[in-house]
Amino acid sequence: MQASGRRRCRPKAALIARNPKIPPAQSRKPLVTSLDLTWEYIHVTLDNADNSSSERLTVAGKQSKMLSDEQIALALRKTRWRRYALRDRAMLLLSLKAGLRAAEIAQLTWPMVLDPQGRLADHIALADRIAKKRSGRTIPLNPSLKAVLERLRRQSDGEGFVIRSERGEGMRPSSVVSWFREYYISLGFKGCASHSGRRTFITRAARLVHKVGGSLRDVQILAGHLSLNTTQKYIEGDTAAKRRLVALI
Repeated sequence: MQASGRRRCRPKAALIARNPKIPPAQSRKPLVTSLDLTWEYIHVTLDNADNSSSERLTVAGKQSKMLSDEQIALALRKTRWRRYALRDRAMLLLSLKAGLRAAEIAQLTWPMVLDPQGRLADHIALADRIAKKRSGRTIPLNPSLKAVLERLRRQSDGEGFVIRSERGEGMRPSSVVSWFREYYISLGFKGCASHSGRRTFITRAARLVHKVGGSLRDVQILAGHLSLNTTQKYIEGDTAAKRRLVALI
């Protein structure tokens, strides 16, 4: 009898038994095929989760790096030659000068920054529905951010999302995360991500708040943190200040 041209498929269990190097399915780990699955992407996903119990997810003890004055100046200057220069500058300043999370930048709408007469207000009235753990808050508008929003306002109808995609639609939080990551990589900023601007904002506010008669509690409110301990974790230490302090001991 002539053998059939079809090959008989061996059961998966038989293949594993013949090759002990193949681990059983329960112990096999999924492959990470994209560097896009970084901790800041996971962080933004958790930002929108109602059952998230932590302010951020840290992998291998890493945190987004703060931006120096030189890096901030370079990042803002380079937006001039980008296709959506005004929008990109607004995204940077919403992070650096208002301390917004990526999800909050993505979901910010014009009614949150306009007064009842349709003019640009002096503050951002961040709604509970777009803030993590419904931590809506009022954030005074930094003059540089206000100037950019004023220009961006002239290009819009005063409705819908402030930050929009190429199609004129609102951006997803994950798209905002990707935008920051790719932009910082293009500038050669290592270790910087979508949370870098927020961390820079919180740290600078904490260092300067005593000059205006405020306290760390004011910084906590601006950041939208439920716990003061969370705010303290964001604050970057000052190496020079630590050296001066130790020298006095």
